[in-house]
Amino acid sequence: MENLKLNKANLSAISERITTPKYDRTNIKTGIVHVGIGGFHRAHEALYTDQLLHDETVKDWGICGIALLDFDTKIYNTLKAQDGLYTLIVKELDGTLTKRVIGSIVECLYAPENPVKVMEKMASPEVKIISLTITEGGYNYDEATKQFDFTNPLINHDLENPQAPKTIFGYLTQALKLRKDRGLKGCTIQSCDNIQGNGHFAKKMLLSYVQVAEPELVAWIEANVSFPNAMVDRITPATSPLDIEILKETTGIDDAWPVVCEPFKQWVIEDDFIAGRPAWETVGAQFVEDVVPYEKMKLSLLNAGHSVLGILGALYGYSTIDEAASNADISSFLRIYMGNEVTPTLGDLEGVNLKNYKFSLIQRFGNTYIKDQIDRICSQSSAKIPIFILPTIYTQLEKKGSIDHAAFIIAAFAIYSVGVNEFGTQLIIKDVMESVLNEKAIVSRKKPEAFLEIESIFGKLKNDTTFVKSYINAYQNIVQNGIEKSVKDINSNVLNEI
Repeated sequence: MENLKLNKANLSAISERITTPKYDRTNIKTGIVHVGIGGFHRAHEALYTDQLLHDETVKDWGICGIALLDFDTKIYNTLKAQDGLYTLIVKELDGTLTKRVIGSIVECLYAPENPVKVMEKMASPEVKIISLTITEGGYNYDEATKQFDFTNPLINHDLENPQAPKTIFGYLTQALKLRKDRGLKGCTIQSCDNIQGNGHFAKKMLLSYVQVAEPELVAWIEANVSFPNAMVDRITPATSPLDIEILKETTGIDDAWPVVCEPFKQWVIEDDFIAGRPAWETVGAQFVEDVVPYEKMKLSLLNAGHSVLGILGALYGYSTIDEAASNADISSFLRIYMGNEVTPTLGDLEGVNLKNYKFSLIQRFGNTYIKDQIDRICSQSSAKIPIFILPTIYTQLEKKGSIDHAAFIIAAFAIYSVGVNEFGTQLIIKDVMESVLNEKAIVSRKKPEAFLEIESIFGKLKNDTTFVKSYINAYQNIVQNGIEKSVKDINSNVLNEI
């Protein structure tokens, strides 16, 4: 079988091998600018949009993908060479691979190469939505204060160099200023990141920056830009060289960066789009008045569950999430944590069978064909833990509920941050706060509570005696007895596994 490079010239031949876009991409206008064209966006929003574009009456909702950072050079060059096309590979629970080419990204821009061109695209009258997957850390806030972090050197750069910004806030501010100055309509800024109330939070952070950078723009944004909250869900591991090779061997398609994902997907969105929106509900998205309950459920169960499996799995010496999920003791730990400590914080979730949702999570985590790397899941834990796990701790402390498993997770994170597990294996830690984490983790060997002094992560948690006591007990147990025995011990203290 002849190998075919994935691009528009070969699309007709490729369509004889796997599913490809049936719509004419040359007739699609860009209505969405998306910042952050990594795997998750391409497995989620871009897929929903691709499905929608198969309706021949829909021609205004193509995506322009923005590679914002210097780090994004590879994905930009790949998508540019492939005319925005890529293969989505769904790894079904039975091991079947469902493959299709996605065509909804009809333009790509590399921001460091031409910042002004990116701002002009964001300010284009045909663009109605600017969507974001910039990760939790991309919102540039301090966990202790929940305020915008003006000490970030990149933010100071943007304030001094508004026409050559390096952060999303610099770009959005100048693009919205262009819209205002030209008398154009506003647009919707849609966060697709794992932050509770992500739309409200995106607005708060952007306006904090605008208040300093372009204060006269604040009132215009308030009146002309909407920020809907959204809950996004699909496990999307990093693409491996093996994934690329299997695609080539089974189909003859040479795709330099396909996306792999699980079969499950979910998108719950507040219907607050000031300039119009695609009819994503026709292809499976759900529009609601209030997304916060769904978002809280997902962040504190799925995202927190991932972090639990990642941190404990790393200390056990595992390399993938499914290995950790298949360990009976870790699985029991996670079920107890979700049942005893998270569920009481969620309140009433109308239309959601919480028991079934938690059961489905265990299945999804254990998908042996996904092979989600633990070092990917643990990356940027300093930004994830305040969002995924600390809210559960705070609520349970207020309710005087159990926090022992949550405290154990934080203790395990402190030990993980030393950078070596108890078997002497070096851990791959990818975190912007790696040096601070490591420094405090080493001090914690003699004084466990020192780790809680990282205020930008833990805020005032170090002052709560109930939590600190549980945390120190967990820390000492792990150090004295090892991770495996200490997990068994804490599980045995719970009469009913929920």
